[in-house]
Amino acid sequence: MYTIKLYNNIAQKGLDQFTEAFEVGEHLGDEDAIVVRSANLHDLEYGKNLKAIARAGAGVNNIDLPACSERGIVVFNTPGANANAVKELVFAGLLLASRDIYHGIEWCKTQTDNPNLGKDVEKQKKKYAGNELTGKTLGVIGLGAIGIEVANLAMRFGMNVKGYDPYISVDNAWKMSKWIEHAKDLKELYKDADFVTLHLPLMDSTKNTIDREAISQMKDGVKILNFARGGLVNDDDLLEALDSGKVALYVTDFPSAKLAAHDKVIPIPHLGASTEESEENCAVKAAQEVMDYLQYGNITNSVNMPNVSASMSTPYRVAVFHVNKPKMISRITDAFAQEDANIENLINKSRDQIAYTMLDLDAQPSTDALDKIRGLDGVIRVEVYEA
Repeated sequence: MYTIKLYNNIAQKGLDQFTEAFEVGEHLGDEDAIVVRSANLHDLEYGKNLKAIARAGAGVNNIDLPACSERGIVVFNTPGANANAVKELVFAGLLLASRDIYHGIEWCKTQTDNPNLGKDVEKQKKKYAGNELTGKTLGVIGLGAIGIEVANLAMRFGMNVKGYDPYISVDNAWKMSKWIEHAKDLKELYKDADFVTLHLPLMDSTKNTIDREAISQMKDGVKILNFARGGLVNDDDLLEALDSGKVALYVTDFPSAKLAAHDKVIPIPHLGASTEESEENCAVKAAQEVMDYLQYGNITNSVNMPNVSASMSTPYRVAVFHVNKPKMISRITDAFAQEDANIENLINKSRDQIAYTMLDLDAQPSTDALDKIRGLDGVIRVEVYEA
């Protein structure tokens, strides 16, 4: 029996994925895995039995990744599961930014005692006329699951689209419309874009992607959309650009106290993935990732460990997390040299300083062999799976 501890409300459709081999609840102890949405786990004291944390969503800023990696705890996320929900909200943001619907609605709500509203609307509407999206240029920074969908949909709206992502995956490149221009650098994207939309993870290397220098390279009157993470934009630099008119409008799903009340800011309370369908998709994917790992050692969509997946065709499987250094594989296999067990399949993959070696055996590994592996310098964690 595997124990799954829940943080936050996880969609029932996802919880229904767990079979009878899993006990799932909010108040369980000695858990094998955690499923979480936005709860902050940085101060959590991880139990010795904890093997995995699944984030039912994309961002993992609420999880201490270095601590998990040191202990061989696999952290999963669910890329793409919320892509449609975010894509739709991005386009709501584009329309709000282009047509000034937001301020027009605000004005209408102040006219509840105006008996001449019908006539005054005709006079006032010129103030909120705005522009159409067709023919405008959209710069998409980050061509992951969401960025690709935004870029492709923009083409169907008749927009010109430039995308920038030096790390675009082969799969996403195949999904991208051939009519989307791939910018060689951000400067090339900025100079032509009427709208700039961000779809990046928040890391040290992406923090303050939009700052004074970046804004200086953009067209006058550019409109910026941020449905990715708040830290991607430098609030002080953006505030200066909004006041000067260099940036005409900022639409964000991550409002800050410094910008939320500004007349040229449309703040949205982090609604990007907050649809019933998105929460269900994320929960289902998180549950499937956890089950596949706990039962078979397969790792899919990990943010801190190598992704390794293979069907289990032998009775036993040994999985080893270890430091990525020379001779580790030979030392691990040497532990089985005196065993009757034959290694029928071996997979080794690494990610930065951590490697994951999966060995499929035709007989049960002995306690002595497993203890020998656990005692090797550089070994982080050893798990055994039985078909």
